[in-house]
Amino acid sequence: MFTGIIHAIGKINAIDEHGADSRFIFNTGSMDLSDLNVGDSIAVNGACLTLIDKDENSFAADISNETLKRTTFSKLEAGSSINLEKAMRLSDRLNGHMVSGHVDGIGKVSCLGDDGRSVCYTIVVPKALNRYLSKKGSVTVDGVSLTINAVEENTFRVNVIPHTLSKTIFSEYIAGRQVNIEVDMIARYLDRIIVK
Repeated sequence: MFTGIIHAIGKINAIDEHGADSRFIFNTGSMDLSDLNVGDSIAVNGACLTLIDKDENSFAADISNETLKRTTFSKLEAGSSINLEKAMRLSDRLNGHMVSGHVDGIGKVSCLGDDGRSVCYTIVVPKALNRYLSKKGSVTVDGVSLTINAVEENTFRVNVIPHTLSKTIFSEYIAGRQVNIEVDMIARYLDRIIVK
């Protein structure tokens, strides 16, 4: 489990393709890995990955064909910047919202613009996800916990404050950028209960 509060910006050091799946090597930037062990979970751009090897400032994770198809990893390359978050401890404060690290779909930044000192992003999502989005509800974009300002058909808008812009890869986004989307976990399970 995660909270959607990014711990560090890292980079992809290398991608080693193995047929349908790949091994990614990630540089962790300022994130300390000393408290993590092989088998632990790390969210990379919102996708929960298993640490399979590490050194002082990098780690490796195998990414399956299923994850490559359902996330933006297949669009990334060596040198791409990434959002990183360690799995939460039960004793941690829940500053964002409950995030599973299971990406629900790929969205696309359709436009962005200044709104005071923050930046407003409009993101298009697959139509199947629209039912889980609500004004003032939570959503995760590339692992970042955000509050939805507006929902229209298969788009939603979020404002990203200067602090979040400086601590995440949002500052790199341009129109057309693909992003990993995880809808609010409670909305997803409520929908399943109500539909049955």
